[in-house]
Amino acid sequence: MGLVSPQDREAMNPRTAKLRELIAAGGPGIVPGATDCFTAKLIEQAGFPAVYVTGGGTANTYLGGPDIGLITLNELASQVERISDAVSVPVIADCDTGFGGVANVKRTIKLYERIGAAGLHIEDQVFPKRCGHFEGKSVAPVEEMLYRLQAALDARTDPNFVIIARTDARGPEGLDKAIERAHAYREIGADMVFVEAPNSLEELQRISKEFKGTPMVANMIERSRTPLVPEKELLAMGYNVILYANAALYLGSFAIKQGLEVLRREGTSESMLDRMTSFQERQKLVGLDKLDAAERDLVARVDARRKK
Repeated sequence: MGLVSPQDREAMNPRTAKLRELIAAGGPGIVPGATDCFTAKLIEQAGFPAVYVTGGGTANTYLGGPDIGLITLNELASQVERISDAVSVPVIADCDTGFGGVANVKRTIKLYERIGAAGLHIEDQVFPKRCGHFEGKSVAPVEEMLYRLQAALDARTDPNFVIIARTDARGPEGLDKAIERAHAYREIGADMVFVEAPNSLEELQRISKEFKGTPMVANMIERSRTPLVPEKELLAMGYNVILYANAALYLGSFAIKQGLEVLRREGTSESMLDRMTSFQERQKLVGLDKLDAAERDLVARVDARRKK
């Protein structure tokens, strides 16, 4: 990390420093995923110290399609920008494989820094990528991922911006190769390592021993390859960031599906009012009261100036 001028330091995103602080303290712990601003605000309101922008969830909600590399840089970055603007906590974002070659990776890093993300993870799959919990994944040669990571590190202007190296090699190459890759990614300068889709508690434990003292990411995907392990246990193993990438999406879609069935059957939402966010709660979450107060203040100041 080189010297940073006072002007550059002042221009940096304070949330990158906050994320670094959380990681240095052993956390932030659970970081739920969001695919929209409303969900991101609910995550912040619930007291979580950071928000994750999931690429797979964004493909599901933005395109109505699967996580098979359909989402583009601009589509995902636009979600990251809006979510970063909607919350005050650090935002960690997915950037798939970096959206191309090393020049594309550099562009991706610069864009994510500019739109307010505090960090991102980049993976070693070939393009088009697939969800890390799908069959049929292929990983790029180690050298290609090292080129991506070096390009990311070269493009970073805020030294606090967190670059996470993710390997999806567990499926196609096995755990030994995945660990070997993660070591290489850490050695080139990645801030954190992320071995995706370990298949058991024993594999999670082995990864934690291999990377003792290195900041790590664990991804908890319900009813999939990796077992759900309580936050306290994962933190004790040394996993700093514990992604629940799609928990909010699963919770929301389950509730929406059930509610729509009731609405269709009963012809009214009356019986579900105790399971619905109220109109007033909705407006409070999106800050209507603050915006109205700011507008009243603006009008009062302009009118007072005109009367002088």
